[in-house]
Amino acid sequence: MINQLRPGPVRSVAAIGFDGADVVVKLVDGEGLKAEIGRILRHEASMRRVEHPSELFKIGQEVDAEEIGRWGEGQLHLSARACEIPPLRAFLLSMERGQVATGTVAEVHHFGVFVHVDGEPDGLCTGFIRVPDLAWSRTDHPSGAVKSGQRITAEVIVAEARSGQVTLSLRALQEDPLIRFSDQAGRVVTGRITKIIPFGVFVQLAPEVEGLLHISELTNEPVETPAQLVRESELIAVKVAEVDLQRHRVRLCAPGGAGS
Repeated sequence: MINQLRPGPVRSVAAIGFDGADVVVKLVDGEGLKAEIGRILRHEASMRRVEHPSELFKIGQEVDAEEIGRWGEGQLHLSARACEIPPLRAFLLSMERGQVATGTVAEVHHFGVFVHVDGEPDGLCTGFIRVPDLAWSRTDHPSGAVKSGQRITAEVIVAEARSGQVTLSLRALQEDPLIRFSDQAGRVVTGRITKIIPFGVFVQLAPEVEGLLHISELTNEPVETPAQLVRESELIAVKVAEVDLQRHRVRLCAPGGAGS
């Protein structure tokens, strides 16, 4: 089984051939292990993109590679990319889950945010924040949460030598706003519609707190879309049917509904 996260021991190996796009290697460290054959899969060969690993490895060339597990009939699998840049590996292995890290936002994309983490090797960008980890509130685009050049403080989710990346979370250091809203179940409140989706609408109930009102709670008549009944920014009265802290969701119903 391949180990996806926890770092394995570093072994010295020599390339002895190629099997398609994989590199076949022989262990050259340790007594009694010199004859053991292993494999470096194409995507574990390097952080650089090449057409074929023969552009990276020559027969007989020795490199360090991380042992990542065994596959099939016990064949050893290794990752050369995890050891490709020693200062990067040392930096990533120094990071622990739950550790607080600081850095500067490098790039903001629709899929997430890249961060220059303080202490990372020069010329590299190691930090990444997924969209759900930017804030507790729903974020349509990361640019609504952070800007390029902004200094941030975040919690380390995982640091992985094979990916060369530290996954960070801003949300982990923020109080869940639903905790302060958890006693509102059963109450009728007025909120503003923030987004219309095919099966319902999102309603802002408090700062950073939104709930979902299903289309069936808007009308008993058949409609194609909630936009036929309401519009964004409109104020609407709703009942808080359920506050689910575990899934971080608020379910709404009509003011006179049971919310089943």
